[in-house]
Amino acid sequence: MSTILITGASSGLGAEMARQFAALGHDLALCARRTERLDELKAEILAIRPDAHVVVKALDVTDHDAVFRVFEEFRDELGGLDKVIVNAGLGKGQPLGTGRFDANRETAETNFIGALAQTEAAAQIFRAQNAGHLVMVSSFSALRGMPRNITTYAATKAAVAHLAEGFRADVHGTPIKVTVLYPGYIVSEMSGTSARTPLMASTEKGVRAMVEAIEKEKKSARVPAWPWAPLGFVVKHVPVGVLRRMS
Repeated sequence: MSTILITGASSGLGAEMARQFAALGHDLALCARRTERLDELKAEILAIRPDAHVVVKALDVTDHDAVFRVFEEFRDELGGLDKVIVNAGLGKGQPLGTGRFDANRETAETNFIGALAQTEAAAQIFRAQNAGHLVMVSSFSALRGMPRNITTYAATKAAVAHLAEGFRADVHGTPIKVTVLYPGYIVSEMSGTSARTPLMASTEKGVRAMVEAIEKEKKSARVPAWPWAPLGFVVKHVPVGVLRRMS
């Protein structure tokens, strides 16, 4: 079994990944800003699987020094890290030019600079171990520039996908693996109004597809595969006017 670090693990996709990986017998390093939720999640996991090894720590991924310190503490306490899932993020953007640079900047700083810090911290540990599996949670929206509130969000998710792919090229031929996930609509705290779409997958179903892709160490995966794999082709090629109506 593996030792898996998940950021943004206090709710949504991160919390459900923790539940599903625990059920598979993995050890967990869970971090997020809301430690009370992490404590509740740990208690929930231990109630179902008393032998589980779950370590929780507070982490704000915009505190870059803390990212390196917490990752190293997890490594030391658990005797190494097999997988790091860069999951923490925000979905707070607003349309460009509408006076909300503050919201777009916060999204960019969390989703990209925060992810860069997490990737750097994980990469240092993996290089020292000469082993490891980096998992980057991108988004289906990363496949193309998106309108309205998700313009900045989509741009950050495209950026982190390229970041992970660049690291994959760097470590090609080594035991270090990289997976980029492109989730479609999955119920979570970030779902917002998109929860009304018939394409929305339940948290359990959507995360099950994510966990399966991670377990298989896929290079990339649009999850759940249906309908997001075929829709990826459509989104990348439809005219801008159609894309605007779809978003």
